[in-house]
Amino acid sequence: MGRVPQKVTKVALAYLWSILFWMALASLSAGQDIFQLRERGLHTSFWTVLLVTYTVLLPTALLTPPIFAIVHRYPITKPIRFRRVAGYVMGSVVYIIACAVLRWILFPPWNSPAQRFEPRSFHGLVVETFHVFAGLIWNYTIIVAAAHAYEYFKRARDQEAELQQALATSELEALKSQLHPHFLFNTLQGISALIDTDTARAKTMVLKVSNLLRAVLQYGTSDLITLDEELKLIQDYLALQKMRLENRLELSWDIQPDTRQLLVPQLILQPLVENAILHGVACCRSGGWIQIMSRRVDGILQIQIRNSVGGRGRAGTGVGLQNTKARLKHLYADEAAFSLDLGSNGSAIATFTLPAFVSREGRGVPASNTHAH
Repeated sequence: MGRVPQKVTKVALAYLWSILFWMALASLSAGQDIFQLRERGLHTSFWTVLLVTYTVLLPTALLTPPIFAIVHRYPITKPIRFRRVAGYVMGSVVYIIACAVLRWILFPPWNSPAQRFEPRSFHGLVVETFHVFAGLIWNYTIIVAAAHAYEYFKRARDQEAELQQALATSELEALKSQLHPHFLFNTLQGISALIDTDTARAKTMVLKVSNLLRAVLQYGTSDLITLDEELKLIQDYLALQKMRLENRLELSWDIQPDTRQLLVPQLILQPLVENAILHGVACCRSGGWIQIMSRRVDGILQIQIRNSVGGRGRAGTGVGLQNTKARLKHLYADEAAFSLDLGSNGSAIATFTLPAFVSREGRGVPASNTHAH
């Protein structure tokens, strides 16, 4: 039911703009005509000339929206079809007849020498149509050309929007493909450190890595998954790190239950957790701690990763943090924010602020449906 009023409104606006345009053109044309008449010594009222001009251009204004609609449905595109060109040429005859009939119905014929309207007659219809024939052909040509120009503009705009969407999607997929190898490389690097010292633990970690990768691949076509699913991936990842760091790694969780079904980008937390381990735990002999928190406030999901800062750590490439910022930009435009700060107690605080989108089925969302902008 909602589509009908919207369509009626669209048609009404099309007629409104058409009438305003042609009536404004009629006013300019009347001003020019009155100037030429006075140069020839004819003293005709401006309002009379304006009314006569209106009688000519009002039918044109009424026929402009239908012509735009026809061009929208049957545009002349490359390769140029001769039948459509011929159709628009033949359409000029229909347009002239329609204009003449509309003018004859709406207004009585105008007698220019006598400067008055006369009773309607078939003879007056023919004579008046003959007098304005060239103008009608010119108006029809302008309308058809303008309609095609408008269609080409809309088509170019739509194609540009589609190309931008495709580019954003391809860039997002490139970021995800960059993230997964980076994540895998750093995890395998940790396993390699145990191969010579603790073979059994290294084998167990390899099995856990395979399980973790299987879970990651399960959401391979999804950009957004629930926070609960994301936390399970992070828990599996931290279990791997716990095997490597043992008691040096302390974990704490503060997850509000009403945030678990909210949608977050897949593996958005992993680079920050990895960064916390690399620069806050692994580099310190006594180890360190990591705390993961989530809150929902006024339609906003806030996630914080806090960690101790124990030493200088190893210099990294910053791929994870750059990837995080780029993914948020692609997925949410300016609706999401990310910051990384130092707390007052010497801790590091990574904060995500995301729109609180609720998962309908509690499962990942395909990439084609995730863009918020």
